[in-house]
Amino acid sequence: MDGHHLKLLKELSENNSQSQRELSRKLGLSLGSVNYVLSSLVDAGYIRAKRFKNSKNKIAYMYILTPAGIKSRMQLSRAFLKRKLDEYEMLKMEIEELKRDIDSGHAILVDEVTDGCSEN
Repeated sequence: MDGHHLKLLKELSENNSQSQRELSRKLGLSLGSVNYVLSSLVDAGYIRAKRFKNSKNKIAYMYILTPAGIKSRMQLSRAFLKRKLDEYEMLKMEIEELKRDIDSGHAILVDEVTDGCSEN
């Protein structure tokens, strides 16, 4: 499972009666991607698709998170948060290293390249 699965699980936990087209627009995913992820979540037992008639008298689906889906959402959220915190720590270390380089004079800044340096 990846970030698309997490986004979809989060969105469905907030509003489970959105159409695939609405989910596609809201999440910035193609309609095919939404359909694929929804199908994989149904196959994994994380959501159930329940048919109903909407206000336009059309058949629509309500996507209900199962207990396994709620657990999976929490696990995916934890893993996502850990990954982002690790990235943040790495960036902080890189920034500190760059600051030290600049403060110690090791960084060389080039403001412009003159024509005398180019080969003609």
